[in-house]
Amino acid sequence: MESLLDLLWAMSDFLWGTPMTVVVGGTGLYLTIKFRFYYMKKIKFHFKNTFAKMFKGGDGEGSVSGFAAACTAMANTIGVGNISGVATAVTMGGPGAIFWMWVSGLLGMSTKACEIILGQRYRVKYEKSMDEYLCDRSFVMKNALGWKAGSVILAVFVFIFGPWTNAVQTESVTSSLYEAFQIPPIVSVVFVGLTCFLTIAGGLKRIARIMERAVPFMAMLYILAGLGVLVMYIDQVPAALSLIVKSAFTPMAGVGGFAGATARDAVRYGVARGIYSNDAGTGYGIVAHAAAKTDHPVRQSSWGWGEVFLDTIVVCSVTALTIIITNSYIDFPDITSGQLTTIAFKVAYGNLGGYFMAIAITIFAWTTIIGMYYSCSKSVNYAFGDTAWNKKMTPIYMIYFMFPALAFYDLEADLLWAFTDVLSAMYVIITLVFIYAKRKEIFRLFNDFWDRFVPELEAGKTPEPVSYETIEK
Repeated sequence: MESLLDLLWAMSDFLWGTPMTVVVGGTGLYLTIKFRFYYMKKIKFHFKNTFAKMFKGGDGEGSVSGFAAACTAMANTIGVGNISGVATAVTMGGPGAIFWMWVSGLLGMSTKACEIILGQRYRVKYEKSMDEYLCDRSFVMKNALGWKAGSVILAVFVFIFGPWTNAVQTESVTSSLYEAFQIPPIVSVVFVGLTCFLTIAGGLKRIARIMERAVPFMAMLYILAGLGVLVMYIDQVPAALSLIVKSAFTPMAGVGGFAGATARDAVRYGVARGIYSNDAGTGYGIVAHAAAKTDHPVRQSSWGWGEVFLDTIVVCSVTALTIIITNSYIDFPDITSGQLTTIAFKVAYGNLGGYFMAIAITIFAWTTIIGMYYSCSKSVNYAFGDTAWNKKMTPIYMIYFMFPALAFYDLEADLLWAFTDVLSAMYVIITLVFIYAKRKEIFRLFNDFWDRFVPELEAGKTPEPVSYETIEK
């Protein structure tokens, strides 16, 4: 096991080294400039088309509302990545990693928008086996780039290896529930497994219905609890923010039990954990938003702003500041997973904080596993097509999907995160290839929306739907 961990860390260090950091950051900057900074400065528009329309059905064709699709996406983003991911970022990269999380988030808004546009643009409708609009990386690879053989290989790779990242979720659940309530890990795993299975068995409609209720409620409750910690330690918040910025550019020496971190560590872990948390560049946005009802792909891409802002700028910041101002990462150096955030809340609120965090992590992990199932299952749908085989294989895949989460929950958190980093890096490379290959089409749609579609709507006209080239069914 130690040799496997060394191998995974070596692969992770290579994949998330300076070249990847430069490419991911550079791509985000390039897209932000090409999009005229609209995903940063058109805040009023994006707010009106995201959070202000949470309970509206949406216009245009699709399977679920834009908000329901976004909640399915946010099930992947707002979750354990905000808790365990931030904890490991701070312990491995120091407080400075949070600064680079913010940077990756701001630039990642445009990257996530591209994913959403691609998902809407190249989606298809399965009418025989599912009656559902869908898309994922394989659909884009075939319909946008014409790589049929590669798209099948990619689909098989995703539906085989994707479920193994769920072990990160169940490890966080078992460690947190044991820390707070001394619940035996096997009990926690069985509970999570059964409830997840019952939910995913209901298909997209049930998943979307539950996500649009559970995700916003738990996110707001967590934010309020975190803000309570910041109020309690308000005099230490300025120093914590200063430490984050300062250590983003200079090495942070060891303090207490904290071993210290270089500026390179801060960048590496900040960007990697930021991407894992908000999914910008991983391609998950392609999947979740393809089913959304919308009158134009670029309107749905407003959630590229909404998801990343809520996830990275708000929720991750709350977690990071809680860990830093309570000194938890220094006083408890041997703890690197979600358990560290639980301890931080216990420092602030006593046992009540530990109980709250254990429950929060459980719900976040639960929604993330369900969101991940939806994403991985689209690769199964692609591999078997709109046929009877698709219908037959889906229930079998549900069982396989849950297996890693239930069987390998007790592995070391470092091993699980190393594997997750490797898989995320591979997804990012593939997604960036898509974005660069279809950048002209992405920019065409973006300009069509802002230069034609929106002005005609504001003038009281009914704009013609955006035109597409032929997509192979």
